[in-house]
Amino acid sequence: MDIMIHSSFLPHDDPDAALAFYRDTLGFEVRNDVGYNGMRWITVGPVDQPGTSIVLHPPAVDPGITEDERRTVVEMMAKGTYGGINLATKDLDGTFARLQASGADVVQEPTEQPYGVRDSAFRDPAGNLVRIQELR
Repeated sequence: MDIMIHSSFLPHDDPDAALAFYRDTLGFEVRNDVGYNGMRWITVGPVDQPGTSIVLHPPAVDPGITEDERRTVVEMMAKGTYGGINLATKDLDGTFARLQASGADVVQEPTEQPYGVRDSAFRDPAGNLVRIQELR
């Protein structure tokens, strides 16, 4: 089989803040920005990886979920326990410094983990956990 990751989805509650974080702070390119009924879906991705994208989407817009489920999603986002993504870089210290200088919400400074990776963690403007691992 020849399967690859094409898109990953993360919710946002402020499209302009999400765009500023992923485009301006992380340096991803904007691949698509679609609005519909006052909502926005923004697709971003690493410049050198045109086949891999993150779709930043309005939370709980699936027509199949209930109002209680919708409220739960919004509550979990507010606590930072709903979405997350793992990224990787060759320069963890430089990436960490750039994110910290931007005012990003630092969850964990670069740390050597007992399971063999060195990583750091931030929260994006919607509260999603963004872990960044150092490539070795």
